[in-house]
Amino acid sequence: MSADIALAAYFQRIGFAGDRSATLATLKQLVARHAASIAFENLAPLCQEPVSLGMESLERKLIHERRGGYCFEQNLLLRNVLLQLGYNVTGLAARVKWNAPALTARSHMLLRIDLAHDVYIVDVGFGGVTLTDALRLQTGINQETPHEPFRLLNAEDQYLLQVEIGGEWRDIYCFDLQPQQPIDYEPINWYLSTNPASHFTQRLMAARALADRRYALRDNIFTTRLLTGHSEQRALTTADELQSVLEKEFAIAVPRTPRMQATLVRIANG
Repeated sequence: MSADIALAAYFQRIGFAGDRSATLATLKQLVARHAASIAFENLAPLCQEPVSLGMESLERKLIHERRGGYCFEQNLLLRNVLLQLGYNVTGLAARVKWNAPALTARSHMLLRIDLAHDVYIVDVGFGGVTLTDALRLQTGINQETPHEPFRLLNAEDQYLLQVEIGGEWRDIYCFDLQPQQPIDYEPINWYLSTNPASHFTQRLMAARALADRRYALRDNIFTTRLLTGHSEQRALTTADELQSVLEKEFAIAVPRTPRMQATLVRIANG
């Protein structure tokens, strides 16, 4: 697949028809459109299917098959797009602190973008609090996004990313600026997508950030959180309900396979 065809298909997938120059304005639009169009989801590891990080596989799955994915899939795809547009992009790795009581491995991927006069971080693959904007790599300032405010703090020799929810600042992950190559993500991707102890192989997760709300799915509990702060939850008690919500609210083309159906039945039954 040529780069031109891949870019055209990607732009169609996220509904982007704007300026393609490597500017901050374009970067902001791509991040917002990507987060709204390509959902975070873990259906493949949940169904014991391999998660490939090869670019051809990512293009096929996330663009042409209209699926979603988790951090490595999402951010590697965006990295490829940004490089083709002429951005200076560096892959980074983070230790997740969100709902993590103990020290974790460097199991998350994010991107560093060096523009002419400033440096930004981008991350379209962190589920329920996925960034919907580019954040300036600067500590000690609150940064507004189309959704929640975020900030970066100094944490010894690392950066700590936090989000403000309900008036409380919550830790998301910490990272440093050591560059990572795509091959560096392969071992942890294999572990997260195959190990029986991994939450990606045990629990259904999906998230999508629209202009006025965030959708989140945790097993069979579906949550809608509006930017106003209002939140609603409901339990999905059948496989048909789960499939309908995944397809409509999360815009995921759910595979109609016996294994997928059995997985949805198991999740719906608790």
